[in-house]
Amino acid sequence: MTEDAVRLNKYIAATGFCSRREADRLVAARRVTVNGGPAGIGTTVAPGDEVRVDGQPLKARAARPGKRRHVYIALNKPVGITCTTESSVKGNIVDFVGHEQRIFPIGRLDKDSEGLILMTSNGDIVNEILRAENGHEKEYLVAVNKPVTDEFLRGMARGVPVHGQMTLPCRTSRIAKFGFRIVLRQGLNRQIRLMSAAFGYRVTQLRRVRIDNVRLGALKPGQWRNLTPEELRGLLPQFDNW
Repeated sequence: MTEDAVRLNKYIAATGFCSRREADRLVAARRVTVNGGPAGIGTTVAPGDEVRVDGQPLKARAARPGKRRHVYIALNKPVGITCTTESSVKGNIVDFVGHEQRIFPIGRLDKDSEGLILMTSNGDIVNEILRAENGHEKEYLVAVNKPVTDEFLRGMARGVPVHGQMTLPCRTSRIAKFGFRIVLRQGLNRQIRLMSAAFGYRVTQLRRVRIDNVRLGALKPGQWRNLTPEELRGLLPQFDNW
C-alpha cells in the first residue's frame, strides 16, 4: 500500500456514492472493479486508479486548498440505521456513512423509517436549524395497513394529541388506496406513527422525501450527496458562516 493509497470502501464513500458499509456489500457482490479488474474487500486505490461500480466510473472529489471546509450532506437513510452519534449503538448513522470528517445528524428519523436526513460537521448550524425546526417543512410518503379515508386525512390535518400536546395543523393528501402524503412543520418523536395510531392505523412504511427546499430526489438508500449553496441558504438564510 503506497503512501497515497486508501482502502477501496473509503474511496467509494468519499465520492458520495454510498457509505463504507454499502461499499463493502458492493465489493462482495463483485459489482466493483479497479483498473478493469474485479476488486476485493482489501483492495486499495491509489491516485490515477479507475474505480467503476456496475461499469460506471466513480470520480474522487478534488481537495479544496487551504482551510478544511465544513461538510453538509443529504443522506437517504435506510431502515435499520439509528440516528445517533453514540458509537456503542450498532448501526449508528455516523459509522454507517463513514465520512472522513466527524459529522452529526440534524434532527432525527426513527430506526424503522427511511429517507432524507441532513448531516454536517458544523455543530453551530445543527443548533440553529433545530431551534428553527418548527419553521421547516418536512414531507413524508406513508403506507398504512388500512384504506386511507377522507375522514382520516382531515383528522390528521387538524391535529392529534401526541406526547401530551396537540400537533400543529398540517397538509395531507391521498396518494394510493393504502398511502398518503403528509407535510409537517414540527418533529415530535415518532409523530406520524402516533398520529396514525390515534385513528386506528398502523404505519407499514414511512419515507421522508423533502426538508424545505432539499429533496431526496434520485438518491438510493445508503447514498448521500453534498448540499448545494442554494439549498443551504434556503434552509437557514441568516447563517453565513458556511
